[in-house]
Amino acid sequence: MRIDFVEVANFRKLISTRIGLSPEKTVFVGANNSGKTSAITALRYFLVDWERSSFCFNDFTLSHWPAINAMGESWEDAHVAEAALPPPVWDGVLPSLDVWLHVEEYEVHYVQKILPTLDWAGGRLGVRLRYEPKDGEQLQKDYLSARSDARKLQAAGAALAQEKGEAPENFQVAIWPQTLVEFLQRRVSSYFGVRTYVLDPAACVEPEHGLARPQQLQGSDPIDGDPFKGLIRIHEISAQRGFGHAGEQVSAEGETSASASSATSRRLSAQLRQYYSRHLDPYENPDAQDLLALRAIEEAQKAFNLRLTDGFKNPLTEMDTLGYPGVTDPKLSISTRIRPVEGLNHDAAVQFVVPMQDGDNSVDLFLPEDSNGLGYQNLISMVFRLMAFRDSWMRVGKAQHKAAEDDIIAPLHLVLIEEPEVHLHTQVQQVFIRQAYKILRNHELLRANPNFVTQMVVSTHSSHIAHECNFESLRYFRRLPGGQKTIPTSCVINLENAFGGDQDTKRFVTRYLKVTHCDLFFADAAVLIEGPAERILVPSFVNSHAEFAKLSESYITWLEIGGSHAHKLRSLIEKIGLTTLVITDIDSKDADGNTAAPLRDAAHTSGNYTLRNWWPAISELDALLDKSEAEKEKAYDAERFKLRIAYQCPVEVEFKGATTEALAYTLEDAIVVGNLDLFAELPGAGLIAKFRGAIADSADFAALSAAMKKALKNGNKAEFALDLLEIENPSDLKPPHYIREGLLWLGTQLERKKAELGLAQILALDLPPNEAPAPENPQ
Repeated sequence: MRIDFVEVANFRKLISTRIGLSPEKTVFVGANNSGKTSAITALRYFLVDWERSSFCFNDFTLSHWPAINAMGESWEDAHVAEAALPPPVWDGVLPSLDVWLHVEEYEVHYVQKILPTLDWAGGRLGVRLRYEPKDGEQLQKDYLSARSDARKLQAAGAALAQEKGEAPENFQVAIWPQTLVEFLQRRVSSYFGVRTYVLDPAACVEPEHGLARPQQLQGSDPIDGDPFKGLIRIHEISAQRGFGHAGEQVSAEGETSASASSATSRRLSAQLRQYYSRHLDPYENPDAQDLLALRAIEEAQKAFNLRLTDGFKNPLTEMDTLGYPGVTDPKLSISTRIRPVEGLNHDAAVQFVVPMQDGDNSVDLFLPEDSNGLGYQNLISMVFRLMAFRDSWMRVGKAQHKAAEDDIIAPLHLVLIEEPEVHLHTQVQQVFIRQAYKILRNHELLRANPNFVTQMVVSTHSSHIAHECNFESLRYFRRLPGGQKTIPTSCVINLENAFGGDQDTKRFVTRYLKVTHCDLFFADAAVLIEGPAERILVPSFVNSHAEFAKLSESYITWLEIGGSHAHKLRSLIEKIGLTTLVITDIDSKDADGNTAAPLRDAAHTSGNYTLRNWWPAISELDALLDKSEAEKEKAYDAERFKLRIAYQCPVEVEFKGATTEALAYTLEDAIVVGNLDLFAELPGAGLIAKFRGAIADSADFAALSAAMKKALKNGNKAEFALDLLEIENPSDLKPPHYIREGLLWLGTQLERKKAELGLAQILALDLPPNEAPAPENPQ
């Protein structure tokens, strides 16, 4: 048994989203404000906190607010007109989570409560948890009553203003509630709760263009109680861990829980106390080994009591002078009760040992846990909680005696981990994600046992964590533009099938991303560049020229990959819908297929695989040279993103008194062509010196072009790029025309994207909507 996928609907940015879960670990990746936090929060609210109901009205997708207000207005219009009230229609706007399980037929005894039919014979089962009105008619009546009171109060205020000489129509005060949304923002927890429904596996359909299509309930009745009791054990490590501070509710078994009796510290010492109480306390159902510890405790207690009796002998004797205790009064007796857990009930219960060599002697020094770095505190805390989650699920130690006799061990363990990278440096992040799942399975009943399944879900902003995971486990959260009148939302891309059946391409891209450690899955846009010289100079152009300032405000990933390989990223880029600029070389070849300087009307072609097979998908050199800037853009309408190719194109130059068309074929000669005056006097050695000499010695541009080609044949291009970084005023070096046009295009796309995503007014932080401005916040 395992969770196959979940579908989140109408929850913050996730208006209709399917999220597939891998059999073992699933990692949520994506740019800021893409919905990762919304997804983890939805899982927490519906699966962990559903009885407490942590929801607020801001959890409803913003795009539904106008429809909710319109529904309230229709009620009010009918009420004022003393007509029959229209029935509440909530189905299309209610937050919900559909959990789809894959269950084998022999596991039917676990899922009897959620079977859709009696003839079910294994396979898929679904349950919907929906946040909905407890009593729709009562909500309607109370809202109309509140609106009636508001109107009466408004009228009374207007009458009073009129008595003072003010026109009543000018008296306007915003009296709560103005709308149904405003009413629910204060009262939603009073009127809404989570109900569960059994879904029909036959009505489950695949997503379309990344958007899920949850089935309609069609009058289904809710089921009672927790549908996953005895079926799924759920634990969570939230992002807000705040070491050393009071915080989240923690139960006796070390798990985050809304039902814990009191708030405790997140310190490791608190976790140890909880683990001890749950699994180790010798007073709970003692066994033979516990008896040795209990005997030692009793002996220590007797010895301490003798010392107490002797120590208090004089003070108690002195009390006799007061006439107490008398003959009939009870006498005082002072004794102690030693419980081992109390030895952990102080801040220094957990210490770090620091060995020190003092001459020939080795001495251990001890520091309290908060004296260690936050990274180690976070790592130790997370690892210990994972072990506590596992042992709680498997009822290690005393926990097996505390369980009810008819309470079986759930066959499925779901663990949610939010942003484990907090305070951890790169290597520790990678080690943690590699080992976390192994820790959750490190039990004799779990190793290679298909009857008990663990699924771990991790949300992260760390490219280092993402790169330690296989593509099969990555779920890419993609921001969908909302347009001018629509609130932006998100969809989730399952990267497991990003390459289809092309295993060679998948192998290449996987290895390439691991080697380069790129942050493709967290970027606003990607720039694919040809080689090391472009990798050095193109970002320098962006940083040194004011016209590219907008690019510096965006999160761009720079990928150094040649034109012969750039196309291998095509399926991945098209799958995740990432705005991309490809800066490549035209790679001109003569009629015989040999590398040659580009010439018009000479039957030359391009040897660049990306230009020939991706975009603009033509090989004739003349056709490539004649492409307008607009024709170098490829729009993907269904995926709603664009790609742009930038390669060497014709430019008009003036050289030695003559104006001619210049056809560059590499980045280096294109830079020289765009900066002839600068290179004519630029000091330096290597290629700079050769170009300076070629400019001085060439009689016309044709001669200069031939001289540059000769210089580049054996020149060090990377050294040339590094030398250009030493120019005193970097803005003096103008980017080649094709690169400039490409970067300006990218800047325009990012500005448009920012406006469509609603990020122009707020910082692009992946915050819950009730922590950011509303209603402008795009969730």
